[in-house]
Amino acid sequence: MSEETKAQTEVEETVSQTAAEAVSEETSGEAISQEALDNLISLKKGDTVRGTIVKIEDNQATVSIGYKYDGVIPLRELSAVQLDNAADAVQVGQEVELKVVSIDDDKERLVLSKRLIDGENAWEQLQNSFDNGEILDVTVADVVKGGLVVDVGVRGFIPASMVERHFVEDFSDYKGRAIRVKVKEIDRENNKVILSAKEVLDAEFEENKQRIIASLEPGQELDGTVQRLTPFGAFVDIGGVDGLVHVSELSWQHVAHPKDVVSEGDSVHVKVLKLDPSIGKISLSIKAAQPGPWETAGSSFKTGDVVTGTVRRLVNFGAFVEIAPGVEGLVHISQIAHRHIATPHEVLQEGQEVQAKVLDFNPDEKRVSLSIKETEEAPEQAPRPERTERSRAPREELNNPNVSLSNQSMSYSLAERFGDKLSKLK
Repeated sequence: MSEETKAQTEVEETVSQTAAEAVSEETSGEAISQEALDNLISLKKGDTVRGTIVKIEDNQATVSIGYKYDGVIPLRELSAVQLDNAADAVQVGQEVELKVVSIDDDKERLVLSKRLIDGENAWEQLQNSFDNGEILDVTVADVVKGGLVVDVGVRGFIPASMVERHFVEDFSDYKGRAIRVKVKEIDRENNKVILSAKEVLDAEFEENKQRIIASLEPGQELDGTVQRLTPFGAFVDIGGVDGLVHVSELSWQHVAHPKDVVSEGDSVHVKVLKLDPSIGKISLSIKAAQPGPWETAGSSFKTGDVVTGTVRRLVNFGAFVEIAPGVEGLVHISQIAHRHIATPHEVLQEGQEVQAKVLDFNPDEKRVSLSIKETEEAPEQAPRPERTERSRAPREELNNPNVSLSNQSMSYSLAERFGDKLSKLK
């Protein structure tokens, strides 16, 4: 036996003897069985032991490890993160693995650490989780500026941008919440562990999205909830996945902005228009899930009816007037006014309410011909002025001796009248 081994044996025997004596004193002279003496353990700083939590106070937990007196785990040694109470880390009756931080038999003071053991075990487990992409269940221990703190054997941090799939302004109610995370970054030398809950949520969302898309078919109708609005449409949740209702598919009427028709949280009935599983795109329609305006308008109008409508569009050849939601008829430029107009803008403006007569109604072809002037009385035409006989000068007799029509006299007269001007042109 080496000197070092021999010395260690002597120390252990001394500790065991001291423990036996202490037990003997505590039992007031009662006999202690050999089995009880054999179960007493010897301890030194740095040892790893197992024990059972027997008492919890605000700032520490008391644990029985089979030694001659119980040990304590200070609040700071219970977890790698800051705790408000020891009960946040352990419970009475819980078995824990601990490291001996310090031991003082004279003062019967045994300080143990759960944090050190958890930390030693955590790094290898975290590395395996990182390498294999495993999901960890954690509880938020604290909310700090920029994110959340969790205990994963060591201090783990979840940046605010990695908590949810959507923006969160206030994390105050996240403390104590159980969440699922993946290890995003691990650096043992700098004691740094970055976790992400968003990555788990994204993966679950995509998996659910593909499952839902696979169950859908174009033409299928279902109920959904409006999640958010954009200038180009509304996103509707149809069971855990969003589909887009383009602004042109919100209503049979013209819609300037989705907020004019729906609000976030509204329950809507939609029809699936198109699916693209490769990019996870779902195109939906609210108006297609409703009866078309032409379907209901067939029994509402007939040729010869005078209706009230609103001018929706002006074009060079006429005006489109809406006579029912989604039903527009054309007033040809020749049917706008009794007088001639060069452009509809001379008489009408968009948004104007007008009376029109139905000239032709064909719901099958979705065509209505209208006339505004047929609803107005034609203005009376001004009477034409009567023709009057213009006085005519009396015709002269050709044989009047006072008039000479000889060539000679005519030549003289022309030469006399235009001679000067002709000479200037020479």
